[in-house]
Amino acid sequence: MDLFIIGDIHGCWNTFQKLLENWTPNKEFLIQVGDLVDRGAYNPQMLQTAKTLQRKYPDKTCFLRGNHEQMMIDYLLGKDPVKNWIRNGGSGTLEQIRQLGLTPESFLPFLKHLPFHWHNEHVFVSHAGISHTEDPYAPLNPEGILWNRSPLKKLSQMQVIGHTPLPKGKAAYDPHSNSWNIDTGAYRGVCLTGIKLDEKGHFLKEINIPTAEQDLPQ
Repeated sequence: MDLFIIGDIHGCWNTFQKLLENWTPNKEFLIQVGDLVDRGAYNPQMLQTAKTLQRKYPDKTCFLRGNHEQMMIDYLLGKDPVKNWIRNGGSGTLEQIRQLGLTPESFLPFLKHLPFHWHNEHVFVSHAGISHTEDPYAPLNPEGILWNRSPLKKLSQMQVIGHTPLPKGKAAYDPHSNSWNIDTGAYRGVCLTGIKLDEKGHFLKEINIPTAEQDLPQ
């Protein structure tokens, strides 16, 4: 089965819906690299949609944990005394959730079950990638799988990551680390990107959807 891997969404729900029109569930496994929430205008809707897709297609979808999901988890569990999440887009997400008459805690079970990575023999997908740090899977490691912006370690598999927005609206392949960065700054008004690979990691197609105006905070 081919892979359809989508970059950081950050509450750009309408843009995601447009990109999702390019997904063929009976032929493609859908993976999203994390950062569903914060900074965009439709954060609770994005969480609800991800939950719905996982229920409807349990064997065809994987939503990964990004650093923004981790910050939200920590805040809701009382492990964010300096309110780091609030300062990084969480305040807007909380307000949107409350406007819908929901509670942020209602999303906690979903958030806590988001995995840190997805992989097969040929492809490794995570939010920020595996670098040369000693403990890449530690959630608070600044060079770990949720936060890293250092050069990636070349693995036996191709890495696909998001986390670091690219300014030109195109995904970027790095031959030195055999990796793709597919974060094209949706919340910055650029675009949301998905790439299609075959199960062995061979590139098939890139799709770029310009950010819908209504997804940007007013």
